[in-house]
Amino acid sequence: MQRRTLLLGLAALPLAGCADTPAPPADTGPPITLVSAFQGRTSGRGHFRVWVTGDERRFTARLNGTVKGPEGARTLTVVEDFLYDDGQQDRLTWVFREQGPGRWTGRREDTVGEATVVEEDGLIRLSYTADFRSPSGVNRLGFEDILYARSDGTTVNDAVVTRAGIAVASVRFLIRR
Repeated sequence: MQRRTLLLGLAALPLAGCADTPAPPADTGPPITLVSAFQGRTSGRGHFRVWVTGDERRFTARLNGTVKGPEGARTLTVVEDFLYDDGQQDRLTWVFREQGPGRWTGRREDTVGEATVVEEDGLIRLSYTADFRSPSGVNRLGFEDILYARSDGTTVNDAVVTRAGIAVASVRFLIRR
């Protein structure tokens, strides 16, 4: 899929329906935390799907997470190296700061303001806004992610993507050690 097709799908906002944060299936695996999900080396595969057009953009990624500091005041840095199906490569780095039990904030090069992270009921909820850059310009997109573990050890990251508050796309990213 070409970026232009992806952006055309995102531009078709009036046709898209609204959606909330995705819900995990009832049969999730063991509880996870931000640190247990991202500390160390992991890799995964995913896809970005525009609902109106049905277009998809697939990617693989290698992640490397390091933790510093004492519990309660930790910093988790996650370097993400992406390779998209069209050959584009990106490196993005999250820096998360622990705010208290089960609460984090974070930033990445493309985020607008701070991301919020809540660890609750064995799941991770991540909310942020990012500027998606393309040859035709910048699109400001919102992301509502939910991460959970499957019994096979895979971490699933499901996200609803919004533009101007209207749900337009989804992301599914499967991460393995």
